[in-house]
Amino acid sequence: MTTTKHWTLDDIPWDRFDSARVNADLLKVVKAASLVEYNAWDYSAYLCNVFSDDTVFQEKSREWAAEEVQHGQALGRWAMLADPDFSFDDAVERFRSRYRIDLQANASARGSRSGELIARCMVETGTSSYYSALADAAEEPVLKAICQKIAADELRHYKLFYTYLKGYLESENIGILQRLRIAFGRIAETEDDELACAYYAANAAVGDAYVHQHYSREYLSRAYSFYRQNHLDRAVAMIFKACGLRPQTPLFRVSQKAAWWVFTVRSRQLSKAA
Repeated sequence: MTTTKHWTLDDIPWDRFDSARVNADLLKVVKAASLVEYNAWDYSAYLCNVFSDDTVFQEKSREWAAEEVQHGQALGRWAMLADPDFSFDDAVERFRSRYRIDLQANASARGSRSGELIARCMVETGTSSYYSALADAAEEPVLKAICQKIAADELRHYKLFYTYLKGYLESENIGILQRLRIAFGRIAETEDDELACAYYAANAAVGDAYVHQHYSREYLSRAYSFYRQNHLDRAVAMIFKACGLRPQTPLFRVSQKAAWWVFTVRSRQLSKAA
């Protein structure tokens, strides 16, 4: 297997770590994010099943997974610096004991390969904007450097999946409405079990019961608090592109404003509930 990494853990300035500048809420969401990123080999296996006869894409998905796993390793190592009581390996085991994707699936849950690639574009849209938001919010220099590198990787991953999406659309010809349905369906899954379970596995005390609604709220109320409008504006542009819509149009500008309003309302609801 050939992998190409644009950076390694040795490129992170670990010696600049400053414990006095660690934000407690950032630490909690970073712990959770490290587990989701580290789980990428399972997603690569799933993608290889879906694209079983596309050996070039399979290789690209393995390269993607190797970089995602490295993201998890970097975030996990930082979390252990910030919290010496945190064990990344133990948290990974706890997460995987409760959350696994279906590795037996041989067809996309999105109904087509194009649909799967649209969903992957949505994931990379979310992670690119998310790590950009964390990088801007972080005052601790090592975490800032890590998040900046990850955000750049996630943007590149979006471009990778978008490139393959364009190729598959030539034969599958999914319309804009169908692409929007798939995109918004995947965005809605942000509040599904994966992130809530990761937050629980990374932050809950041993013996605490897992309650999805509680840990979803705990995670999202913190994660959303770091976003600013520019992060969401760029995400809307990436969504438009994947769905076949043109940015820099009146619809695009209205969508940016509407997305920020909806996001702000949801963020306030989560914060109040938390």
